[in-house]
Amino acid sequence: MIRVRLFLMMMLQLAIWGAWAPKLFPYMGQLGFEPWQQSLVGSAWGIAAILGIFFSNQFADRNFSAERFLAVSNVIGGIALLACAFLTDFWPFFAAYLVFSLVYVPSMSVANAVAFASLSDPAKHFGTIRMGGTVGWILVSWPFIFLLSAHAGPEQVRLIFVVAAIVSFALAAYSLTLPHTPPKKDAAGVDPLAWREAIKLLGIPSIGVLFLVTFIDSVIHNGYFVMADAFLTNRVGIAGNLSMIVLSIGQAAEIVTMFILGSVLVRLGWKTTMIIGILGHGARFLVFAFFADSIPTIIAVQLLHGICYAFFFATVYIFVDAAFPKDVRSSAQGLFNLLILGIGNVGASFLFPALIARWTNPVTHAVDYRTLFLVPAGMAVFAILLLAVLFRPAERAPVSVAVAAE
Repeated sequence: MIRVRLFLMMMLQLAIWGAWAPKLFPYMGQLGFEPWQQSLVGSAWGIAAILGIFFSNQFADRNFSAERFLAVSNVIGGIALLACAFLTDFWPFFAAYLVFSLVYVPSMSVANAVAFASLSDPAKHFGTIRMGGTVGWILVSWPFIFLLSAHAGPEQVRLIFVVAAIVSFALAAYSLTLPHTPPKKDAAGVDPLAWREAIKLLGIPSIGVLFLVTFIDSVIHNGYFVMADAFLTNRVGIAGNLSMIVLSIGQAAEIVTMFILGSVLVRLGWKTTMIIGILGHGARFLVFAFFADSIPTIIAVQLLHGICYAFFFATVYIFVDAAFPKDVRSSAQGLFNLLILGIGNVGASFLFPALIARWTNPVTHAVDYRTLFLVPAGMAVFAILLLAVLFRPAERAPVSVAVAAE
């Protein structure tokens, strides 16, 4: 069944990301990388997101069949990931990670293209297919119970890249079995000015406000992945081989919240739903700040991740689809996606390592996590105020649950 095959494709695609993302910044700290070096590595993802939009949209999908592009990019990405596992000097590590980022980020949109081209009713079924990515992120966390020890050092933590490389090679082979998705040789109907028109629409007050708020919340969201694993292991006291399992609870909660998102949107409307999503981020960091000594509380608060993602980011994608004209809708989605995956990632990669260094005791090397976590919590409050006061969409809510589900 084609939907099962596409589900598996998405599962492997996101498992690559989930294998290394939670422990990337703690690992770089173990290698002794300076905050600016960690920030530079983090910015590679943003560079790839910017270049990937133009490469995948303007070159890759017009010159390569999608399934072959996935195969080649994942072979290159797998090799780069193996290099990351065994290179411990900064510049060689950064070069390998940059190569991986440059081929992996475009592959995400190409995987989406395979799914859309293969589904008879993408609006109805794509959400379920995309759920495979969440499942993949959860499943890839479990091998580390056995691969890492409770106080794993860099010689063990580097296995995050080995596991990711294995999954990448598996996806490369699997991609060749996917339905043939030929290159789009004919660019007819593609408006080369669509990006410009989409950017012009940011001048509409509500859309401009949403763009700013999305940037702030994407910095908060990406900052969570910069800080969470080290906080769980170094401050809360959760074993290093269990921290990724704890973090994956958030992805499990995401599955549940995505199922109820449509009905919530219709009942509460765009603004209230988005505010709840940002409030989830703020509440989670406040719990981190003031309840770090309660392991059950810290574990339970991971459930808020589903609300943080679905109620804000997924809602933003749905709102953009409803608010932008059809001829620039795809470019608008790409613009917000660039903000969430790229620019927000770069912002978080520069801001939070610098703050961690600032609030680390030079003698004990203990981080003042309470002060640190008040920063993203305050950013969340500011974003909520912007939405509450300045965001006035033309329509209060989607017209039906069916629209929201799409």
